[in-house]
Amino acid sequence: MQKKTVKYAVVGMGQIAQQAFIPGLSRADNSELAAFVSSGGEKSDALEKQYNVPGYRYEDLDQLIASQDVDAFYLATPNERHIEHAVPILEGGKHLLIEKPMATSMEECEAILAAQKKGGGKLMVAYRLHFEPGTVDLVERVKKGQIGDLVSFNSTFSQDVNLNNHRAKGGFWGGPVPDMGAYPINVMCNLFASEPVEVSAVGLKTDPEHFEFDDRVSVTLRFSDNRLAHFFVSYSSAGHDSFTLLGTQGSAHVSPCYQFGASTRIKTILQTNQARESFEFEPVEQFGGEISYFSQCILHNREPGPDGWEGLLDVRILTAIEQSLSSGRPVSLNAAERGRQGLKKDQVFTLPPAQVPDDEQLIGVQPLAK
Repeated sequence: MQKKTVKYAVVGMGQIAQQAFIPGLSRADNSELAAFVSSGGEKSDALEKQYNVPGYRYEDLDQLIASQDVDAFYLATPNERHIEHAVPILEGGKHLLIEKPMATSMEECEAILAAQKKGGGKLMVAYRLHFEPGTVDLVERVKKGQIGDLVSFNSTFSQDVNLNNHRAKGGFWGGPVPDMGAYPINVMCNLFASEPVEVSAVGLKTDPEHFEFDDRVSVTLRFSDNRLAHFFVSYSSAGHDSFTLLGTQGSAHVSPCYQFGASTRIKTILQTNQARESFEFEPVEQFGGEISYFSQCILHNREPGPDGWEGLLDVRILTAIEQSLSSGRPVSLNAAERGRQGLKKDQVFTLPPAQVPDDEQLIGVQPLAK
C-alpha cells in the first residue's frame, strides 16, 4: 500500500518554524509533524508539550536520521549551520526541505548536492513563492509577452530588526542580503529566465555597535541581452516590499510581493499602452503549499523544484555580492552550467491560511521584527 503522508522532523525551532512552517504543516493533508530538533533543555520540554511530538537535541540528530519514524526534514537553523545538518540528513537517505539560502558558500552547496546524490533523498529549497498564485500568474504573463521584452527589475525589501534577534549578530550571512535579498534574486532570475553576468554592491553600517554587517545594501546586477536589475535591502528601515518589472511594451508593479500571512494579498498592477489592470490575489497558506508540493514529490517519486541546483545558483550570486561589498568593485560571473526549472502553473496551491501564534506565544524565541 502506498504511503499517504510524509512524516517531518523540524531542525531548528526558531520563529520561522513555530510561526510559519508548523502552522502551514497543519494545512497539508499529505504531511504531519513527527519530531523536532533543538538545543534541548526547558525550551525542548515546553515544545514537546506544545506539539505532542518527541524532541531531540542537535547532538542526537544521527539517531533521528536512522529512525523509521521520520521521512523528511525541514532545516531552519541559522544559515551558517545548514551544512552541518544537511549533509548527514541527505547522506542518511532522508528527504530535505532546506530554508534559503541553501548554504554560505559554493563549496558548501556542492557538498550538499553530493550528499543528496550519495543518499538518494529528495532536496528542495524553500522558495514558497514558487507555489503562490500571484507570483506564478506574473511569470505566466511575462512568458506570454504582455509587457514585451524585459528591460529592468527594481525592488525594495526592508524591515526594522530586533537587535536581540540572532540575525543581528551573524555577520554577512546572517544579515539582510542573504536573508532578504534571496527573494528578489530568485524572482528576478526566474522572470528573466537567465543568470547575471556581473554584480556590484554598496553597503552602509548605520549602527556598527549592534550590527556586524552592512545593514543597508544596494545591489546592481547586469544580465545579458542589455538587462539590468537592482534591489535594496535593509535591517534598519520601515517595513516595505515591492518590485517593478519594466518591459518594452509595459510594466508590472507588485506590492506586497515577498510577505506571507493571513492578511497578505499579493497585488500586481499591469500597465501597458492599451490598459492599466490590477490583479489582487486572495491570501493563501504559502508554507502549506510548498510542504504539500514537496510531499507530493516524495510520495509520487517526482523531482522537486526549486531544487538544490537553483539553491546553488542563488548562493553563487550572494557570494559575488559579498565579494563586491568587501572589494568595492564589480564581480564578474561565468556562465552557469545550466538554468533553473522555472515557476509552473501546476505547482500553485491555494490552501487557506493557517492560524499562527502571536510573537508573545513563541517558545524561547526573540522575534525578528521590533
